[in-house]
Amino acid sequence: MAEILKRNKALAVNPLKASQPVGASLAFLGINKAIPMMHGSQGCTAFGKVYFVRHFREPVPLQTTAMDQVSTVMNADENVLLGLKAVCEKSKPALIGLPTTGLSETQGTDIKRLVKDFYAANPEFAHIPIVPVNTPDFTGCMESGYALAVKATLETLLPQHAPHPNPDETTSQSTKPASGQVAGYLPPAGEGANVKSNVGRRKKQVNVLAGSFLTPGDIEHIKELIEAFGLRPLILPDIGDSLDGHLTEMESSPLTVGGTPVSDISSMGESIATLVLGNSLFEAADFLKEQTGVPDYRFNSLMGLDAVDGFVAALAGISGKPVPEKIERQRAQLQDAMVDSHFMLGFARVAIAGDPDLLYGFARLVTGMGCEVVAAVAPARATILQEVAAEQVAIGDLEDMENAARKNGAQLIIGNSHATESARRLGIPLLRAGFPQYDLIGGYQRLWVGYRGTRQALFDLANMVVEHVHPETEPYISIYSQRTGDAAHFPHPCVDVAALAALQPRPTPCGCNPLPQAGVPKAGNPLSGKPDVELTQGTNAKSHLGEVCRATPATGQTH
Repeated sequence: MAEILKRNKALAVNPLKASQPVGASLAFLGINKAIPMMHGSQGCTAFGKVYFVRHFREPVPLQTTAMDQVSTVMNADENVLLGLKAVCEKSKPALIGLPTTGLSETQGTDIKRLVKDFYAANPEFAHIPIVPVNTPDFTGCMESGYALAVKATLETLLPQHAPHPNPDETTSQSTKPASGQVAGYLPPAGEGANVKSNVGRRKKQVNVLAGSFLTPGDIEHIKELIEAFGLRPLILPDIGDSLDGHLTEMESSPLTVGGTPVSDISSMGESIATLVLGNSLFEAADFLKEQTGVPDYRFNSLMGLDAVDGFVAALAGISGKPVPEKIERQRAQLQDAMVDSHFMLGFARVAIAGDPDLLYGFARLVTGMGCEVVAAVAPARATILQEVAAEQVAIGDLEDMENAARKNGAQLIIGNSHATESARRLGIPLLRAGFPQYDLIGGYQRLWVGYRGTRQALFDLANMVVEHVHPETEPYISIYSQRTGDAAHFPHPCVDVAALAALQPRPTPCGCNPLPQAGVPKAGNPLSGKPDVELTQGTNAKSHLGEVCRATPATGQTH
């Protein structure tokens, strides 16, 4: 169990955290014909819009209640009511997400009451579901805001099963709004009666609660895996359909294009099973199971051989079909990649910074390959952090990650694009993962999960180690292959140049010069580094390496 280190600073240096309203907006962007409307200032929404556009490189629909200094002090209720009415009239959305921000939360806004007031004043819009969710950005992180929005969506759109103390009481009252549902919008009539008896009505439909750590590429691959077993996935939220980067005939749209249809969400109680991907969504899964009775299968991560094996085994059990040969082939390919890459990744020291679910998944992946997580940082607390494969997990920012990585000699960093400068200062490579990735084309579409995604992640990590971590061995140069004069220019690491210079030969009694005087140098020998010397006629034979001559033709003297 990892030790959780509390934040010990009064400020964030090089922040790692993205706010809860941004996470909630991402969840709403995965619903078809929806639009998030942040209750806060224009700057709050502008930041979120730029954040998403830089990451996905797509136009993103976001609205704001545009609180200013007057409405902040006096009252901003009118901003919400007028904003909702304008969006309903002009855009005609299938769903409106209404996350709060730090400004409106500090003001003390009762966001659910405002939605009730809107429905009371505008009954003609009662068919449009509005999902209010409290997401102050001074607590939590992007992941927690995303999870809160998913749960709020289920509370609003699912037919509510309200238990009654009297078993003889009719079930016709079970469709009334429960504590989490906003009065004004109700699910389609008739679908809520005796909700739990509808389990399995759609024999091929499988619910999938997709965590915020999954990319559009991950969502697409998860669909392929589920469909390979003859099942129909109902994914909430489905950013793999709305934010996958595809061209449409429309030049622009005020609403999301693609995603989970609102009508499908109301039918989640008729599925045969629910797959919950990410520990952060376990609370939403508890609500879904309590209201519908649909059995669920929960997975903290889908990275690594063991994690994917569990997911595939669950699909085989739900469908009653054997694992397709194609998936078995992908598993064998991952095993081969593990064999190929473990030589490079074994004992590598890794630093990881990210939201809790992402941090947990990567830590399990790299430690499973023999790496050591020497720095693990998350922006906010979560129950899954205690299970991270590291001795310590710090609640902090990228400065904390950088300091821990420097102290413990990290060789690799896994984090978002904000960690680029930390990696540069440390002189180690960065594997970009998570939100945002604004300096990498296609990073939002990267596949991380499943056998294929895990395989590619191992290849990328191993290549970084080969390229950056293990320096090339310098060629050995013998001291006997160099001229004495060249030693100062091409010193050997094992040779003391000053001592070698002191050993240079002196002129001999016969008057021989250690270096040739009448030689004409030719092209040098590329292997030894010595220039060949052509001696002129009548010149004593002398070595160009500084060795004294053995005989002098004039006197016959030897020395």
